[in-house]
Amino acid sequence: MLLAHPAVLRDLVEQYETLRVLNAADGSPEVRQRMDDVAYTLCVSTGTRDVDTALIAARHRLPGARVEDDSVLSEAPARGDAVAPIGAAEAGGGEALPAA
Repeated sequence: MLLAHPAVLRDLVEQYETLRVLNAADGSPEVRQRMDDVAYTLCVSTGTRDVDTALIAARHRLPGARVEDDSVLSEAPARGDAVAPIGAAEAGGGEALPAA
């Protein structure tokens, strides 16, 4: 399996965390779609099936990161709603994050 570079993973984690805050504050369809796109990319980049496990796996690969419980990587159930369809990412998911 190909592994994403730690810099890419760090950027994806930061984007997802920012979008999570924006979604809680705004909840707009655009923010939710971008959040789904980033969640999908995190899952693909870490070889996982849900965003929570992908975040743990990504943080585990980041230099200096500390993961509280590695057992989550093998025990977490797949959540179908956490990953956007691939077509969504291909249709222009590369735009910049909205200004905070």
